[in-house]
Amino acid sequence: MSREHDLPEVPSRRLLLKGAAAAGALGAAAALPGVAHAAPPKAAPYANPLVRNRADPHIHRHADGFYYFTATAPEYDRIILRRSRTLAGLATAAESVIWTKHATGDMGAHIWAPEIHRIGGKWYIYFAAAPAEDVWKIRIWVLENSNRDPFKGTWVEKGQLKTAWETFSLDATTFTHRGSRYLAWAQHEPGMDNNTGIFLSKMANPWTLTGPQIRLTTPEYDWERIGFKVNEGPSVIARNGRLFMSYSASATDWHYCLGLLTVDADADLMDPASWSKSPTPVFTSNDTTKQYGPGHNCFTVAEDGRSDVLVYHARQYKEIVGDPLNDPNRHTRVQKLGWNPDGTPNFGIPVADAVKESA
Repeated sequence: MSREHDLPEVPSRRLLLKGAAAAGALGAAAALPGVAHAAPPKAAPYANPLVRNRADPHIHRHADGFYYFTATAPEYDRIILRRSRTLAGLATAAESVIWTKHATGDMGAHIWAPEIHRIGGKWYIYFAAAPAEDVWKIRIWVLENSNRDPFKGTWVEKGQLKTAWETFSLDATTFTHRGSRYLAWAQHEPGMDNNTGIFLSKMANPWTLTGPQIRLTTPEYDWERIGFKVNEGPSVIARNGRLFMSYSASATDWHYCLGLLTVDADADLMDPASWSKSPTPVFTSNDTTKQYGPGHNCFTVAEDGRSDVLVYHARQYKEIVGDPLNDPNRHTRVQKLGWNPDGTPNFGIPVADAVKESA
Protein backbone atom coordinates (compact mmCIF):
# COMPACT_ATOMS: atom_id res chain seq x y z
CA MET A 1 0.00 0.00 0.00
CA SER A 2 1.06 3.60 -0.31
CA ARG A 3 1.33 4.66 3.33
CA GLU A 4 3.70 2.80 5.57
CA HIS A 5 2.16 3.25 9.00
CA ASP A 6 -1.06 2.12 10.58
CA LEU A 7 -3.76 3.96 8.70
CA PRO A 8 -6.06 6.39 10.55
CA GLU A 9 -9.75 5.93 10.66
CA VAL A 10 -11.81 8.33 8.55
CA PRO A 11 -15.56 8.90 8.62
CA SER A 12 -17.62 6.92 6.15
CA ARG A 13 -18.69 8.96 3.16
CA ARG A 14 -22.03 8.13 1.60
CA LEU A 15 -21.19 7.28 -1.98
CA LEU A 16 -22.71 4.73 -4.33
CA LEU A 17 -21.58 1.29 -5.23
CA LYS A 18 -21.51 0.50 -8.91
CA GLY A 19 -19.51 -1.62 -11.26
CA ALA A 20 -19.25 -4.94 -9.44
CA ALA A 21 -20.20 -7.21 -12.31
CA ALA A 22 -21.53 -10.68 -11.66
CA ALA A 23 -19.47 -13.65 -12.80
CA GLY A 24 -19.70 -14.15 -16.52
CA ALA A 25 -20.95 -10.60 -17.15
CA LEU A 26 -17.86 -8.52 -16.52
CA GLY A 27 -18.88 -5.74 -18.86
CA ALA A 28 -22.07 -4.99 -16.93
CA ALA A 29 -22.46 -2.96 -13.78
CA ALA A 30 -24.24 -4.40 -10.78
CA ALA A 31 -24.42 -3.59 -7.10
CA LEU A 32 -22.74 -5.83 -4.55
CA PRO A 33 -25.04 -7.90 -2.34
CA GLY A 34 -26.59 -6.02 0.54
CA VAL A 35 -25.74 -2.52 -0.72
CA ALA A 36 -28.31 -0.26 -2.33
CA HIS A 37 -27.79 0.55 -6.00
CA ALA A 38 -27.43 4.27 -6.65
CA ALA A 39 -26.41 6.78 -9.30
CA PRO A 40 -22.79 6.65 -10.50
CA PRO A 41 -20.22 8.87 -8.82
CA LYS A 42 -18.92 12.06 -10.34
CA ALA A 43 -15.69 11.75 -12.30
CA ALA A 44 -12.43 12.07 -10.46
CA PRO A 45 -10.64 15.46 -10.38
CA TYR A 46 -7.82 14.09 -12.50
CA ALA A 47 -7.11 13.93 -16.21
CA ASN A 48 -6.74 10.29 -17.20
CA PRO A 49 -4.65 8.52 -18.23
CA LEU A 50 -2.26 9.94 -15.65
CA VAL A 51 0.88 8.22 -17.00
CA ARG A 52 0.80 6.45 -20.34
CA ASN A 53 2.36 3.04 -20.97
CA ARG A 54 2.98 2.37 -17.30
CA ALA A 55 1.27 -0.70 -15.83
CA ASP A 56 1.06 -2.05 -12.27
CA PRO A 57 1.35 1.46 -10.82
CA HIS A 58 2.47 2.19 -7.28
CA ILE A 59 2.29 5.64 -5.70
CA HIS A 60 3.74 6.35 -2.26
CA ARG A 61 2.92 9.67 -0.58
CA HIS A 62 5.86 10.42 1.66
CA ALA A 63 6.27 12.69 4.68
CA ASP A 64 8.42 15.04 2.59
CA GLY A 65 5.29 16.12 0.72
CA PHE A 66 6.09 14.29 -2.50
CA TYR A 67 4.27 11.54 -4.31
CA TYR A 68 6.70 8.85 -5.51
CA PHE A 69 5.62 6.84 -8.54
CA THR A 70 6.95 3.62 -10.01
CA ALA A 71 5.40 1.09 -12.38
CA THR A 72 6.11 -1.61 -14.93
CA ALA A 73 7.68 -0.33 -18.14
CA PRO A 74 6.36 -2.19 -21.23
CA GLU A 75 9.89 -3.31 -22.16
CA TYR A 76 10.09 -5.18 -18.82
CA ASP A 77 13.75 -4.17 -18.53
CA ARG A 78 14.08 -1.44 -15.88
CA ILE A 79 12.69 0.25 -12.77
CA ILE A 80 11.62 3.86 -13.13
CA LEU A 81 10.84 6.55 -10.58
CA ARG A 82 9.01 9.88 -10.71
CA ARG A 83 7.99 12.34 -8.03
CA SER A 84 5.71 15.33 -7.75
CA ARG A 85 4.05 17.39 -5.05
CA THR A 86 0.71 16.67 -6.70
CA LEU A 87 -0.80 13.55 -8.19
CA ALA A 88 -1.56 15.37 -11.43
CA GLY A 89 2.05 16.51 -11.60
CA LEU A 90 3.23 12.92 -11.95
CA ALA A 91 2.01 13.05 -15.57
CA THR A 92 4.79 15.44 -16.57
CA ALA A 93 7.36 14.76 -13.83
CA ALA A 94 10.84 13.78 -15.00
CA GLU A 95 11.38 10.05 -15.02
CA SER A 96 14.61 8.47 -13.79
CA VAL A 97 15.81 4.92 -14.36
CA ILE A 98 17.07 3.86 -10.94
CA TRP A 99 17.85 0.22 -11.79
CA THR A 100 18.27 -1.83 -14.98
CA LYS A 101 17.97 -5.57 -15.53
CA HIS A 102 21.06 -7.77 -15.58
CA ALA A 103 22.44 -8.84 -18.95
CA THR A 104 22.67 -12.45 -17.77
CA GLY A 105 21.62 -14.53 -14.78
CA ASP A 106 19.17 -13.55 -12.04
CA MET A 107 17.07 -10.40 -12.48
CA GLY A 108 17.69 -10.54 -16.21
CA ALA A 109 14.11 -10.62 -17.55
CA HIS A 110 10.47 -9.73 -16.83
CA ILE A 111 11.08 -6.81 -14.49
CA TRP A 112 7.52 -6.44 -13.22
CA ALA A 113 5.39 -4.55 -10.71
CA PRO A 114 7.87 -2.55 -8.60
CA GLU A 115 6.64 -0.99 -5.38
CA ILE A 116 8.53 1.68 -3.41
CA HIS A 117 8.25 1.77 0.39
CA ARG A 118 9.97 3.73 3.16
CA ILE A 119 10.82 1.42 6.08
CA GLY A 120 13.06 2.14 9.06
CA GLY A 121 14.64 5.21 7.51
CA LYS A 122 15.52 3.49 4.23
CA TRP A 123 13.87 3.06 0.85
CA TYR A 124 12.92 -0.38 -0.44
CA ILE A 125 11.69 -1.52 -3.81
CA TYR A 126 9.97 -4.89 -4.19
CA PHE A 127 9.76 -6.23 -7.72
CA ALA A 128 9.49 -9.43 -9.74
CA ALA A 129 12.19 -10.72 -12.08
CA ALA A 130 13.41 -13.89 -13.78
CA PRO A 131 16.81 -15.15 -14.94
CA ALA A 132 17.73 -14.03 -18.44
CA GLU A 133 18.08 -17.68 -19.40
CA ASP A 134 14.76 -18.83 -17.88
CA VAL A 135 12.33 -15.94 -18.31
CA TRP A 136 9.31 -17.55 -16.61
CA LYS A 137 11.18 -18.48 -13.44
CA ILE A 138 9.81 -15.35 -11.85
CA ARG A 139 10.56 -14.58 -8.21
CA ILE A 140 10.39 -11.61 -5.78
CA TRP A 141 13.49 -9.44 -5.32
CA VAL A 142 14.34 -6.46 -3.08
CA LEU A 143 16.41 -3.29 -3.52
CA GLU A 144 17.50 -0.98 -0.67
CA ASN A 145 18.64 2.64 -0.65
CA SER A 146 19.75 4.33 2.59
CA ASN A 147 19.81 7.85 1.10
CA ARG A 148 17.03 10.19 2.16
CA ASP A 149 16.49 10.94 -1.52
CA PRO A 150 15.67 7.79 -3.51
CA PHE A 151 16.91 9.49 -6.69
CA LYS A 152 20.36 9.64 -5.09
CA GLY A 153 22.52 7.16 -3.23
CA THR A 154 22.97 3.54 -4.25
CA TRP A 155 20.29 0.93 -4.78
CA VAL A 156 21.73 -2.20 -3.19
CA GLU A 157 20.43 -5.60 -4.29
CA LYS A 158 19.29 -7.39 -1.14
CA GLY A 159 18.56 -10.56 -3.07
CA GLN A 160 15.55 -12.79 -3.49
CA LEU A 161 12.80 -12.60 -0.92
CA LYS A 162 12.45 -16.27 -0.06
CA THR A 163 9.04 -17.83 0.48
CA ALA A 164 8.11 -21.37 1.48
CA TRP A 165 8.33 -22.67 -2.10
CA GLU A 166 10.58 -22.08 -5.09
CA THR A 167 7.71 -21.41 -7.48
CA PHE A 168 6.37 -18.61 -9.66
CA SER A 169 5.92 -15.59 -7.35
CA LEU A 170 5.45 -11.85 -7.80
CA ASP A 171 3.54 -8.69 -6.78
CA ALA A 172 4.84 -8.25 -3.25
CA THR A 173 3.42 -5.45 -1.13
CA THR A 174 4.07 -4.58 2.52
CA PHE A 175 2.03 -2.92 5.25
CA THR A 176 2.00 -2.56 9.02
CA HIS A 177 -0.85 -3.26 11.40
CA ARG A 178 -0.68 -2.76 15.16
CA GLY A 179 3.08 -2.87 15.32
CA SER A 180 3.67 -5.83 13.02
CA ARG A 181 4.90 -5.69 9.44
CA TYR A 182 3.38 -8.00 6.87
CA LEU A 183 4.12 -9.02 3.31
CA ALA A 184 1.35 -10.00 0.91
CA TRP A 185 2.19 -11.47 -2.50
CA ALA A 186 1.03 -13.78 -5.30
CA GLN A 187 2.50 -17.25 -5.83
CA HIS A 188 1.80 -20.64 -7.36
CA GLU A 189 1.25 -23.13 -4.57
CA PRO A 190 2.50 -26.63 -5.39
CA GLY A 191 -0.35 -29.04 -6.00
CA MET A 192 -2.95 -26.32 -6.62
CA ASP A 193 -4.85 -26.18 -9.92
CA ASN A 194 -4.23 -22.51 -10.57
CA ASN A 195 -1.63 -19.99 -11.64
CA THR A 196 -1.39 -17.94 -8.44
CA GLY A 197 -3.10 -17.36 -5.12
CA ILE A 198 -2.39 -14.63 -2.57
CA PHE A 199 -0.39 -15.26 0.59
CA LEU A 200 0.46 -13.39 3.79
CA SER A 201 3.37 -13.58 6.22
CA LYS A 202 4.91 -11.48 8.95
CA MET A 203 8.38 -10.07 8.30
CA ALA A 204 11.61 -10.29 10.29
CA ASN A 205 13.05 -7.40 8.27
CA PRO A 206 12.18 -5.74 4.95
CA TRP A 207 13.65 -8.60 2.91
CA THR A 208 12.97 -11.63 5.14
CA LEU A 209 9.76 -13.43 6.10
CA THR A 210 9.27 -14.97 9.52
CA GLY A 211 6.87 -17.58 10.84
CA PRO A 212 4.22 -19.29 8.74
CA GLN A 213 2.79 -18.05 5.47
CA ILE A 214 -0.95 -18.41 4.94
CA ARG A 215 -3.12 -18.52 1.84
CA LEU A 216 -5.71 -15.75 1.77
CA THR A 217 -7.37 -16.49 -1.55
CA THR A 218 -7.17 -18.75 -4.55
CA PRO A 219 -9.09 -18.37 -7.84
CA GLU A 220 -12.40 -20.12 -7.20
CA TYR A 221 -15.07 -18.03 -8.95
CA ASP A 222 -15.60 -18.00 -12.70
CA TRP A 223 -14.57 -14.33 -12.95
CA GLU A 224 -11.19 -15.18 -11.39
CA ARG A 225 -10.42 -17.93 -13.89
CA ILE A 226 -10.88 -16.39 -17.35
CA GLY A 227 -7.82 -16.99 -19.51
CA PHE A 228 -5.70 -17.78 -16.47
CA LYS A 229 -6.58 -18.83 -12.92
CA VAL A 230 -5.12 -15.80 -11.21
CA ASN A 231 -5.23 -13.90 -7.93
CA GLU A 232 -2.40 -11.33 -7.87
CA GLY A 233 -1.47 -7.72 -7.17
CA PRO A 234 -2.66 -7.34 -3.55
CA SER A 235 -2.96 -3.89 -1.96
CA VAL A 236 -4.24 -2.93 1.50
CA ILE A 237 -6.19 0.00 2.92
CA ALA A 238 -7.40 0.25 6.56
CA ARG A 239 -10.62 2.10 7.31
CA ASN A 240 -13.69 1.91 9.52
CA GLY A 241 -12.38 -0.82 11.83
CA ARG A 242 -11.39 -3.15 9.00
CA LEU A 243 -8.58 -3.87 6.59
CA PHE A 244 -9.49 -4.27 2.92
CA MET A 245 -7.19 -6.09 0.52
CA SER A 246 -7.90 -5.63 -3.15
CA TYR A 247 -6.41 -8.01 -5.68
CA SER A 248 -6.52 -8.64 -9.43
CA ALA A 249 -8.00 -11.68 -11.14
CA SER A 250 -8.08 -13.46 -14.53
CA ALA A 251 -5.92 -12.79 -17.60
CA THR A 252 -4.50 -9.32 -18.30
CA ASP A 253 -6.95 -8.61 -21.14
CA TRP A 254 -10.40 -7.02 -20.73
CA HIS A 255 -11.37 -9.73 -18.24
CA TYR A 256 -8.84 -8.41 -15.70
CA CYS A 257 -10.69 -7.04 -12.67
CA LEU A 258 -10.44 -6.39 -8.94
CA GLY A 259 -11.66 -8.61 -6.12
CA LEU A 260 -11.77 -7.75 -2.43
CA LEU A 261 -10.87 -9.42 0.87
CA THR A 262 -11.94 -8.03 4.24
CA VAL A 263 -10.71 -8.60 7.79
CA ASP A 264 -11.71 -7.03 11.10
CA ALA A 265 -8.96 -4.84 12.54
CA ASP A 266 -9.19 -6.70 15.85
CA ALA A 267 -8.87 -10.14 14.26
CA ASP A 268 -5.77 -12.27 13.86
CA LEU A 269 -4.58 -11.42 10.36
CA MET A 270 -2.60 -14.67 10.24
CA ASP A 271 -5.74 -16.79 10.64
CA PRO A 272 -7.21 -17.41 7.16
CA ALA A 273 -10.64 -17.79 8.73
CA SER A 274 -10.53 -14.13 9.77
CA TRP A 275 -10.75 -13.01 6.15
CA SER A 276 -13.89 -12.86 4.02
CA LYS A 277 -14.01 -12.64 0.23
CA SER A 278 -16.46 -10.85 -2.03
CA PRO A 279 -18.18 -13.35 -4.35
CA THR A 280 -18.29 -10.76 -7.13
CA PRO A 281 -15.62 -8.42 -8.53
CA VAL A 282 -15.60 -4.84 -7.24
CA PHE A 283 -14.03 -3.08 -10.25
CA THR A 284 -14.44 -4.20 -13.85
CA SER A 285 -14.18 -3.23 -17.51
CA ASN A 286 -16.78 -0.70 -18.63
CA ASP A 287 -18.09 -0.28 -22.18
CA THR A 288 -19.66 3.11 -21.43
CA THR A 289 -16.41 4.75 -20.30
CA LYS A 290 -14.36 2.54 -22.64
CA GLN A 291 -11.90 1.35 -20.02
CA TYR A 292 -10.83 -2.26 -20.17
CA GLY A 293 -8.94 -4.59 -17.88
CA PRO A 294 -8.74 -2.29 -14.83
CA GLY A 295 -6.49 -3.81 -12.22
CA HIS A 296 -3.22 -4.10 -10.33
CA ASN A 297 -4.16 -1.21 -8.12
CA CYS A 298 -2.79 0.55 -5.08
CA PHE A 299 -4.25 3.14 -2.75
CA THR A 300 -2.98 6.61 -1.94
CA VAL A 301 -4.44 9.81 -0.51
CA ALA A 302 -5.22 13.15 -2.17
CA GLU A 303 -3.36 16.35 -1.47
CA ASP A 304 -5.86 17.21 1.28
CA GLY A 305 -4.45 14.28 3.28
CA ARG A 306 -7.93 12.86 3.73
CA SER A 307 -9.59 11.82 0.48
CA ASP A 308 -8.71 8.30 -0.62
CA VAL A 309 -7.52 7.72 -4.17
CA LEU A 310 -7.60 4.55 -6.25
CA VAL A 311 -4.59 4.01 -8.53
CA TYR A 312 -4.74 1.34 -11.25
CA HIS A 313 -4.02 0.59 -14.88
CA ALA A 314 -6.40 -0.02 -17.78
CA ARG A 315 -6.46 -0.08 -21.56
CA GLN A 316 -8.58 2.14 -23.81
CA TYR A 317 -9.75 -0.70 -26.06
CA LYS A 318 -11.16 -4.18 -25.63
CA GLU A 319 -9.66 -6.22 -28.44
CA ILE A 320 -5.97 -7.09 -28.34
CA VAL A 321 -3.94 -8.70 -31.10
CA GLY A 322 -1.68 -11.43 -29.74
CA ASP A 323 -0.57 -11.92 -26.14
CA PRO A 324 -1.88 -9.14 -23.86
CA LEU A 325 1.53 -9.08 -22.14
CA ASN A 326 3.02 -7.81 -25.42
CA ASP A 327 0.53 -4.95 -25.65
CA PRO A 328 2.17 -1.82 -24.17
CA ASN A 329 -0.94 0.30 -23.69
CA ARG A 330 -1.81 -0.29 -20.08
CA HIS A 331 -1.93 3.25 -18.72
CA THR A 332 -1.78 4.46 -15.10
CA ARG A 333 -5.04 5.99 -13.95
CA VAL A 334 -6.31 7.61 -10.72
CA GLN A 335 -9.76 8.40 -9.36
CA LYS A 336 -11.54 8.99 -6.07
CA LEU A 337 -12.21 5.97 -3.90
CA GLY A 338 -15.61 6.22 -2.23
CA TRP A 339 -17.01 4.63 0.90
CA ASN A 340 -20.39 3.02 1.32
CA PRO A 341 -22.69 3.61 4.31
CA ASP A 342 -21.67 0.21 5.70
CA GLY A 343 -18.02 1.30 5.79
CA THR A 344 -16.85 -0.75 2.81
CA PRO A 345 -14.91 0.75 -0.09
CA ASN A 346 -16.82 1.85 -3.17
CA PHE A 347 -14.60 1.47 -6.22
CA GLY A 348 -17.23 2.78 -8.63
CA ILE A 349 -16.43 2.33 -12.32
CA PRO A 350 -13.23 3.23 -14.21
CA VAL A 351 -13.84 6.81 -15.28
CA ALA A 352 -13.62 7.97 -18.89
CA ASP A 353 -10.52 9.57 -20.33
CA ALA A 354 -9.69 13.22 -19.72
CA VAL A 355 -12.67 13.89 -17.47
CA LYS A 356 -12.32 16.45 -14.69
CA GLU A 357 -14.53 17.92 -12.03
CA SER A 358 -14.10 21.09 -9.99
CA ALA A 359 -12.51 20.68 -6.58
